[in-house]
Amino acid sequence: MERKGGTLMPKYLLKVSYSPEGVRGLVSGGGSARVSAVEKTVAGVGGSLESFYFAFGTDDVYVVADVPSAAAAVAIAGKVVGSGAISKYETVVLLSAAEVDEARDISVNYTPPGA
Repeated sequence: MERKGGTLMPKYLLKVSYSPEGVRGLVSGGGSARVSAVEKTVAGVGGSLESFYFAFGTDDVYVVADVPSAAAAVAIAGKVVGSGAISKYETVVLLSAAEVDEARDISVNYTPPGA
């Protein structure tokens, strides 16, 4: 997680697949232009781009970004998906080891179904 103003920002993995329109734009503008555009998009909501990789397979792009809030992550998703250049978009919240340790120490009152 990145520190922004003394607080830790949530980290997200964005798994993206291009639509045919998106592939045409990628081929036309090139990979470096796409990385720059995504970097500006994430910075525009107060976040930062950690990594951007193109890939073969089910997903075309994997992005790891520090984003200030879930609302900001949703805003990015809405804008990107609404562009028509994307056929599939998934946001995955990434957790640090410290966050998992913190979760381990939280008491949860839960009764399983049928218990």
